[in-house]
Amino acid sequence: MIAKIVQGRGFRGVVNYVLDKDHSHLLYAEGVRIKDKESIIKSFVAQQKLNPKIAKPVAHISLDFSVQDKNRLTDQFMAGMALEYMEKMGYRDTQFIIARHYDTDHPHIHIVINRIDNNGKRISDQNEKFRNTRVCMELTKKYGLYIASGKENVKEHRLKEPDKTKYEIYHTLKSVIPNCRNWKELKAELLQSGITIEFRKNGNTDKIQGVRFGRNGYEFNGSKIDRACSFSKISYQLYMNEKLYKNESQHHSASNDPGQFNRQDNTVDLAAGLENAASIAGGLFDLLKFSHRYDENEADFLKEQAKRRKKKMDSQYRHRL
Repeated sequence: MIAKIVQGRGFRGVVNYVLDKDHSHLLYAEGVRIKDKESIIKSFVAQQKLNPKIAKPVAHISLDFSVQDKNRLTDQFMAGMALEYMEKMGYRDTQFIIARHYDTDHPHIHIVINRIDNNGKRISDQNEKFRNTRVCMELTKKYGLYIASGKENVKEHRLKEPDKTKYEIYHTLKSVIPNCRNWKELKAELLQSGITIEFRKNGNTDKIQGVRFGRNGYEFNGSKIDRACSFSKISYQLYMNEKLYKNESQHHSASNDPGQFNRQDNTVDLAAGLENAASIAGGLFDLLKFSHRYDENEADFLKEQAKRRKKKMDSQYRHRL
């Protein structure tokens, strides 16, 4: 379950949207007259006047559930989730309505809340976004609801800018990275799709600490596109691609020369053993085999990472002593 909270100035527009007769069903209401939409609007406005200085008295919240849970999501269950969500978020002693919509594949409900409570005080929105994320995850786990991973089930055809461009970059990176062995090759592939690369350096030094991708006038940090698109994670993937390419080339060469097969096979086994030993010492062996295809900046970055790992392991070893 996820929730989106929007603050508003007036109740008429949001109530008309939430209670659209073609695809909505009122599940629950409190503190308002429910004869018709006009009665509900007038009830909200009357309480709003208890504190007319508040510019945005409307809290409009949509609670979205995964299509994976569709069979479990009865009207009663969803209304109960909404009430528990509101309680945990601190929306108490005020007017609200809960309505279910049927206009999309994934089940969802809308809540309209009066931020001016029954005593004329404003319900605080302090740290609301943080609390919203925590409460949604808490309820999702509590009731065993489906937790989507990554960018699963995103309706990309409905995205607007800049999210539309961000997802285009994400899909391009996902398709071209497996075929590249270094940043130079990746940069060339991305340029063919109109995507630029800019490395972010640490202060006035030449050490790279991040990467930005640009397209259609928008720019995004790699980690903001996806956690797998950070500079360090892409560098590691490119490095592994290079290693795989070298191993395949060596095996191909050995298979074409039967007299060298045994010697080549032993060399590969020895290298694998050394790699395992080097991983304990902080991955330094991998750096020794670092391809000449990589730029110096990337090599420096990975060397710095190896030094940090080795320093951490040395510290842990001294601590045990």
